[in-house]
Amino acid sequence: MAGVLIIDDEAESRQHIRLIIEESQYNYLSIYEAGSADRGLVLLKQNQPDIVILDLSLPDMDGVKLGKKVLELKPQVSIIVATHLKMFDMVQLCMNEGFSRYFLKPLSNVELLTSLDRLLLPNLMKETNVLGNAGAPKKPVEIDLGNPIQSVIRYIHSHFYEPITLNDVADWVYLSASHFSRLFKAEMGVTFIEYLTKYRVEQSKRLIKVTSLPIEVIANNTGFANAGYFATTFKRLEGKTPTEYRSLFSGFMSE
Repeated sequence: MAGVLIIDDEAESRQHIRLIIEESQYNYLSIYEAGSADRGLVLLKQNQPDIVILDLSLPDMDGVKLGKKVLELKPQVSIIVATHLKMFDMVQLCMNEGFSRYFLKPLSNVELLTSLDRLLLPNLMKETNVLGNAGAPKKPVEIDLGNPIQSVIRYIHSHFYEPITLNDVADWVYLSASHFSRLFKAEMGVTFIEYLTKYRVEQSKRLIKVTSLPIEVIANNTGFANAGYFATTFKRLEGKTPTEYRSLFSGFMSE
């Protein structure tokens, strides 16, 4: 039988999550609770749950380290983070380690049930590394002067959350800004700014779907100057505001 393991040293948080599950269509799930990392690992080995709901602030082990141990022992498990830590770097780290969801406490009914629906229902792709290149640590990008546009594309994918200007990347590949602009449009079919903006919005969509981080935090950490510009750009490209987009993934469970 499918099961959920809750690892959280706050008894109130564990009870809150248990009640959400028991009062939902997922009340058939076996629920196991642990107040420490050591106890959580014991229950993981004994019960082989499908979902682990994990707090990152545990008394006996760093939560990210514990999550990595969980995945080493049971690679197919899905890890949902529920934490008070509102830090984008922590989101990046968790997603890069293969965790499935990252939410801020208190975990809401909609967040939890939507996650269970996506992670437990068959025939739905599990998003164990939903950020793709998003949040990848900074690393040098090798320049291929014979293929400058693809070099810039790789740079964008690795550094989209940083300030990036056309002049900077043109200089980086030893081209004038005007020549670079023409080459980019000819090869990619869109302008440099259009490509960069669209890529940033795509990365923001992933964060909006799988975390409960405030929209302002997501805007700041996907390369947008401010939340207002982000919201305007997002609506222009997606036809809805970031908040409206998030509601698409948090509302259907209540229907």
